[in-house]
Amino acid sequence: MDKPLEGKRVLIIAGNWGVEQVELLTPMKGLREAGATVDFAATEASPVECFTEDRYPGKVIEPELAIRSAKVEDYDLLVVPGGTCNMDRLRITEDAIALAQGFARAGKTIAAICHGPWLLVNAGLVEGRTLTSCPFIVEDLKNAGGTYLDQELVVEEKDGWKLVTSRLPDDLDAFVSGIKDALLA
Repeated sequence: MDKPLEGKRVLIIAGNWGVEQVELLTPMKGLREAGATVDFAATEASPVECFTEDRYPGKVIEPELAIRSAKVEDYDLLVVPGGTCNMDRLRITEDAIALAQGFARAGKTIAAICHGPWLLVNAGLVEGRTLTSCPFIVEDLKNAGGTYLDQELVVEEKDGWKLVTSRLPDDLDAFVSGIKDALLA
């Protein structure tokens, strides 16, 4: 089996409640199958309760570590899945904000889907960027100085770091492909 991402390290972060299950597990699975090492960090190193796309309780996933323990230098790329409840809390978590800022400062790629770009708003990383998201936070992105595009995948390299964004779970194939391409670049 071909493992083009062997040797690449990815960090996926989420809060401990309300992460969109498919937006967490689909990139995790796709990147691992391609050979990447994928770690999952949550606000706390305790079980993460997911929601399904129709807002029902989903799986409970064990993270490998707490966000505060994650080090930018250990990873090549940061993935931020959505979920309204997940991001409503994660975007005000200082450790998550600092981690996103650290990835940008280090010139590393950040990938965010659905409500995931909300974290980037609070981290001050949207101004002057072109990106996409779910329709519910478009005005937040614009108010933060971003340019919104309604398309399944937006990849932009600017200010020394790359941003990969997608709108919704329907865009996950393009999102995972965009992440893989960013890791291979």
